[in-house]
Amino acid sequence: MNQQINQPVMPWWRVRMLWLVIGGPALVVVASFATLVVAVRGGDAPLHESAATQTETYTPATQARNHAAAPRR
Repeated sequence: MNQQINQPVMPWWRVRMLWLVIGGPALVVVASFATLVVAVRGGDAPLHESAATQTETYTPATQARNHAAAPRR
């Protein structure tokens, strides 16, 4: 004799495991958009050679930094 006990079904938003399954990837998506905003808006301006008051030993590093930060032509 199998009798099924009719238990009330919880709504989907009350199931705790579901929030772990949905919340983890959703948090990653939000963090990736935040990283994208920081990357797009937070770029440093390239240094100009006339503005650089460093010694000659820093010149290759300054040129490399400016080359990496300059927009492509």
